[in-house]
Amino acid sequence: MKSIIFGKLGGLMLVAVLLLIGLGQITGLVRERQALHQNAVSSVAQSLAGSQTLLGPLVQVSCTEEWTTLSDKGPLTQRREFVRVAAPSTLNLGGTSQVEARARGLHATQVFTFKSRITAHWTDLKALEGGRQHADSKLQCGPPLLMLAVSDARGIRQADVQVNGAAQAVRAGTQHAAYPRGVQASLPAGTNPAAPLTADIELELLGTESLNIVPLGSATQISLTSNWPHPSFYGQFLPSERKVSDKGFEASWRVSALASSAQQAVLNGGRLCNGNNDSQAYNAARAASAETTAANTACVETLGVSFIDPINTYSLSDRATKYGLLFIALTFVAVGLFEFMRGLRVHPVQYFLVGAAISIFFLLLVSLSEHLPFDAAYAIGASACVLLLSYYASHMLHSWKRGLPFGAGIAALYGLLYMLLQLEQTALVVGALALFSVLAAVMMLTRKVDWYGRLQSPPIATSAAQPEAP
Repeated sequence: MKSIIFGKLGGLMLVAVLLLIGLGQITGLVRERQALHQNAVSSVAQSLAGSQTLLGPLVQVSCTEEWTTLSDKGPLTQRREFVRVAAPSTLNLGGTSQVEARARGLHATQVFTFKSRITAHWTDLKALEGGRQHADSKLQCGPPLLMLAVSDARGIRQADVQVNGAAQAVRAGTQHAAYPRGVQASLPAGTNPAAPLTADIELELLGTESLNIVPLGSATQISLTSNWPHPSFYGQFLPSERKVSDKGFEASWRVSALASSAQQAVLNGGRLCNGNNDSQAYNAARAASAETTAANTACVETLGVSFIDPINTYSLSDRATKYGLLFIALTFVAVGLFEFMRGLRVHPVQYFLVGAAISIFFLLLVSLSEHLPFDAAYAIGASACVLLLSYYASHMLHSWKRGLPFGAGIAALYGLLYMLLQLEQTALVVGALALFSVLAAVMMLTRKVDWYGRLQSPPIATSAAQPEAP
């Protein structure tokens, strides 16, 4: 009897190892397909434009300072080039983004077209004056320019600029060393540095997945609307007001320079990062800035929105495969209970076939979800496996009365897994409660089992004594 038990346990261990190898291969396939999806998304971004970060407008002037110093060889002329920048006192930005899916093969990403109107006001441009470091130097400055920077200039579709109500010609580039990509326009001739200045910009910008805005003004107000119903707001400032519905979202921000270091960071030439994609780099750079007091090593503060896909099939499939081992273990427990409680004998090969059917479900899920909505792919894959296992279990357990409850239990497991995939914040507690319930049910069913008695060999019957031959 003991040899049979140990042989059965050895067979089940071998089956478990084989199924673990199979699950590992399926998990690797899911992650490979996920990597292909990311490559396709990157390919779309390379063909159109990537995530966009919008900075500006700023007024800047390029200056050159020359001075003479004495050396052993006589007078020596030295030269320094620098840029003076003036940030707006108030910045108002209102825009609408239309989001649509762009596909590369089987893989799609969200592409947005952002149409905005930007109004910036300067009380004066006295910040452009000065900058001389040597008393007797010669200082020459070029004409002041209005510039607007973006992280990916390929996305600029249209830019119209008016300064104090007068339309200005727009040129590519910004002439700013830290933010070279964008557009620029000259200020009207004879602009008085002591007088107020107002700039109105109409911008159409194309990008993928996320939009970030630098709160550059001393007082910044931003309002965004979109047809995308699944926004993810992030950055250093969340919306003060927002409304999300099935038709899209509306969000508004009010940021003061008293609460943000963005204006000072821009004046010091801080890095323009890609919002949520560079959050770790942002934190690292801020830490480095605090240690080295080099302000230009930090990312400029931004606020933004990501146009996320709420149903990422590869992410959900990857999460589902992580429950594969638990599924197989619970199924083996169910088969073992039927075998033990009903006095049946189930071969390890049959255990293997049952586990293989459950493993194949995850392969069906990822393959079908590339062509169908995730809910439909899950329903088809789960239904096929439940029907197959119910049919097979009815023969393996020698009765439809045992096979149908077994199939119902498998269906309940798939239902639980689907619920766990939909939950994010409460998935852990729901999964823990479900496992506790299963353990409690097993303990209740086996509470009166005499395990030692079940494992003992049955007594060998002795034959009646035969009479001796005469």
